[in-house]
Amino acid sequence: MGVVFGDIGTSPLYAMRDTFAGHHKLPLDVLHIFGIVSLMFWSMMVIVTVKYVSVIMRADNKGEGGSLALLALVNQHISGKRWSAGIVLLGVFATSLFYGDSMITPAVSVMSAIEGLAVYEPLMAPAVVPMVVGILVFLFFIQSRGTARVASFFGPVMVLYFGVISVLGLLSIMEMPGVIMALSPHHAVALFVADPMRGFLAMGAAVLAVTGAEALYADMGHFGRSPIRLSWLAIVLPSLVLNYLGQASLLIRQPDALVSPFYFLAPEWFQWPLLGLASIAAVIASQAVITGAFSVTQQAIQLGFIPRMSIKYTSVNAGQIYIPVINWALMIAVILLVLVFKQSSNLTAAYGIAVTGAMMIDNFLLAVMLFIVWKWSKWLALPLLALFFALDFGYLSANLTKIPDGGWVPLVMGLFIFTLLTTWSKGRALMRQTMAEGTIPFEIFAKSAHSSATRVAGTAIFMSSTQGGVPSALLHNIKHNKVLHERVVVMTIAIQDVPMVDEADRVTVKDFGNGFYKMMIRFGFLEETDVPAALKGVTLGGESIDMMKTSFFLSRQTLIASSKPGMAIWREKLFAWMMRNAASAMEFFRLPVNRVVELGSQVEI
Repeated sequence: MGVVFGDIGTSPLYAMRDTFAGHHKLPLDVLHIFGIVSLMFWSMMVIVTVKYVSVIMRADNKGEGGSLALLALVNQHISGKRWSAGIVLLGVFATSLFYGDSMITPAVSVMSAIEGLAVYEPLMAPAVVPMVVGILVFLFFIQSRGTARVASFFGPVMVLYFGVISVLGLLSIMEMPGVIMALSPHHAVALFVADPMRGFLAMGAAVLAVTGAEALYADMGHFGRSPIRLSWLAIVLPSLVLNYLGQASLLIRQPDALVSPFYFLAPEWFQWPLLGLASIAAVIASQAVITGAFSVTQQAIQLGFIPRMSIKYTSVNAGQIYIPVINWALMIAVILLVLVFKQSSNLTAAYGIAVTGAMMIDNFLLAVMLFIVWKWSKWLALPLLALFFALDFGYLSANLTKIPDGGWVPLVMGLFIFTLLTTWSKGRALMRQTMAEGTIPFEIFAKSAHSSATRVAGTAIFMSSTQGGVPSALLHNIKHNKVLHERVVVMTIAIQDVPMVDEADRVTVKDFGNGFYKMMIRFGFLEETDVPAALKGVTLGGESIDMMKTSFFLSRQTLIASSKPGMAIWREKLFAWMMRNAASAMEFFRLPVNRVVELGSQVEI
């Protein structure tokens, strides 16, 4: 309830208010209020209930969900096809937009909640921004302690929150029972027929009712498909619908409540408790998206789109991780957004583009799943995709009109992160290609080298990023030190397109004779890359690997400019900077500190 539905659950704080009082104001009459509520309700039904809960959540990668997990799943079936690169780029851009969402969500959610202070006590308005910044700083500072203990508090609080907003909505509906008729789809149609331009522009704010829908899919691996579906259909959806209907009833009866229809639903005696509860719910929504950013980053690192980063495990649960670089970068970005935009209504313009852009991209990935992977009949798949594309295109188009009002923020963020991700991926491919050129096949090396150098006791493991050829560290070692260990192992770490790898398939070893071995260790894209743990129980020539008698040799490449660069010079420099700042392989692969030797080489790309 807390992790999955925190984001969409806090949408009532600002969705109705910003639809009518935002950048494209609407008249507060029955036509427009009923039309917007109808639009929000059917958007939740089509986008959340049908698209995500009923269809996309079927596309699990061994139980895991999210744009990158879906991309990895799709890539298994389209690799080598002419248009596969375009699909991969779309998946990467969806990930880039998710980071934009991760920056905007905490700022919008916490600010919307704390703005209740100014609603109930206007003299407190100047204190809103400092309080929001203070809460966010505290939130990011506690990330390193892990969320395992706090998470047990999330569910009960969110259940209480959904119960409260349901009751408040129901009490308001009872004042005007006819508002229930707003759920009929004909009211949304009537709005567009009577006022097409305003109706179209209003979609840019109405989409705020479904922000966080992608979280249902992204968090599927943590909780499973059935609990998420049950929670949405039995608790979250009814609560949201009742609250939006209650806000509609209130706005028709008291138009001046538009300042904050969410907070004015509460009777006077319950206003301050509601402020406290909504603020806690907003912090929970922020915590959920921060945790999501850590998980997405881990997946992106494993799949080769982001440089290695220091990952700290805060719990025995593999999902509980903390990435310092991401945490502090998010904190700086979120606080800057709060200080620059100052009001949640200014930030919601930026919010919609990130969400609708990611939803639109999910449609393309879903189309590949329906036709290539699941092989659905086109008579069934095409109408469904047409519905999803039409609705998401309408929402995305309406949000693009808000680019001058702040919509440029997630686009700039997304393009910047997209450039980083694609530069790293392309640079790694070029570097591997360069290093593979002219290398000696390992079989030939093993036959010729065993008697050409003095053999010393112990095991030497040479880490290699490719399966073919001899690692440069091994060549440098034999050239400069003129020794070979008793057992020489060339080890390659392979990250699979699945979340977890079975232990039986973890390690494979090939013996080339004379003490030379090739080893492959496989990890899933959600697993901790702990090499010493993977080597437990592995034997070479009948002997187990003793860490105290094993040395790990790593290659450290220094990039130099090429006369025929594979990328633009500025991207080569960016890639070189990312390489210099990446976490060391020793730290990332959990290698014992006193057993590692690094040997450098220069590489042109």
